[in-house]
Amino acid sequence: MSLQADFDRAAEDVRKLKARPSDEELKALYGLYKQAIVGDINIACPAMLDLKGKAKWEAWNLQKGLSKDEAMRAYVSKANELIGKYGI
Repeated sequence: MSLQADFDRAAEDVRKLKARPSDEELKALYGLYKQAIVGDINIACPAMLDLKGKAKWEAWNLQKGLSKDEAMRAYVSKANELIGKYGI
């Protein structure tokens, strides 16, 4: 199976988790997903009062510099970890 297919399957499976992952786990997934899809962050940091937006921005910004393939591999690995932890 190709890396893209593994990534797509992992992204689908994560939506089916039996329990909601922690905020930290969700932020890690989000950052890796955006890095794999878009690449390095290309938006300005949201205002201080936009806590959710700022958390998402910071999660994505932490992945800056990862190649698309590296981000996909890391996302699949994290998704599989969460699937093992929470089940689908």
